[in-house]
Amino acid sequence: MDRYQQANKASIFGIIGNIILLILKASVGFITGSRAMIADATNSAGDIFSSLMTLIGNKIASVPSDKDHNLGHGKAEYIYSLLISIAMIVMGLTVAIDSIKSIINLEKFTFSIWLIIICIITIITKLILYIYTKKIATKYNNLLMKANCIDHRNDCLVTGINLIAIILGYFGLYFIDGIVGFIISIWIIFTGISIFKESYDVLMDKSMNEETEKKVRDLVLSHNQVLGMTSFHSAPVGYQYQVFFTIQVDGNLKTFESHKIANHLEKEITLKMPEIFLTVIHVDPIKVTRKKR
Repeated sequence: MDRYQQANKASIFGIIGNIILLILKASVGFITGSRAMIADATNSAGDIFSSLMTLIGNKIASVPSDKDHNLGHGKAEYIYSLLISIAMIVMGLTVAIDSIKSIINLEKFTFSIWLIIICIITIITKLILYIYTKKIATKYNNLLMKANCIDHRNDCLVTGINLIAIILGYFGLYFIDGIVGFIISIWIIFTGISIFKESYDVLMDKSMNEETEKKVRDLVLSHNQVLGMTSFHSAPVGYQYQVFFTIQVDGNLKTFESHKIANHLEKEITLKMPEIFLTVIHVDPIKVTRKKR
C-alpha cells in the first residue's frame, strides 16, 4: 500500500477505536460525575474529529496533479492538520473552563471500579494505535499521521494521570479530579498549538530545513563541472519540496553541454532525494581563465 492508503487505514482504525472509547468514557463519566473522565471523553470526541479530518485530508492530498493544480494537492494534508489543531485548541479551552468551575465549586464524583477499568482499556487501545500510527508517520513523513500519533501518545499519558486522580478520589481527595481535568485541557491546547505552527509553516511556504538544503548543495557541488551554486530557494509541495537554484559552469562550454549538466542534476536529485518533488536549475556560464602552457 502507498502512503495515502496506509494513512486511510490508520484513520479508520482510529475512528472505530475512539467511538468505542467515547461511548464508554462518556457513559461512566456522566454516571459518576468524574470531571477528569468527562474531559477524557471530550478528548476522544476530538480524536474522532481528527481521524475524520485525516481521512478526508489524505483523500484530497492523494489526487494527482492536474491542469488547475500543477503541483498536486499535497497541501490539503496541512490544511486539514490546521483544522485539527484549531479544534483541539477550542476543545482544550472548553475543558479547562469546566475543570476550573468544578475546582471552585468543590464538585465530587462517585467512585466506581468501571472508572479504573475504562482507563486501563483506553491506555492499552491508545498505546496500540500510537505504535501503529508512529510507524506510518515516520515511514511516509505524513503530518496528519504525526498529529494523530502525538494525540494517541498524549491520550496514554493523560489517561494515566486520570487513573491516578480516580484512585485518589477513592481516598476522598476529590479536588484532584478537577485539577487533572485542567491538566488534560492544557495538554490538549499545547498539542494543538504545536500542530498549528507546523501546518502554518508549510502553508506559508516555509523553506526546507538547513540539513535537507545541505544535502542538495553537497550533491550538486560534488560534480566537478559545477563551479559554484547561487540563488537557492525552496518551497513545500505537500510533504515534499520544490527547489530552485543557479549553477555556475564554464562559459566556454556550448549551450547544449551546459544545459545537459543541469538536466542530469535535476534527474539525479529526484532519484536520490525522495523529499524533493521538483527541481528547477538555471545555468549561469562564467568566465574561466585557462592557464597557458
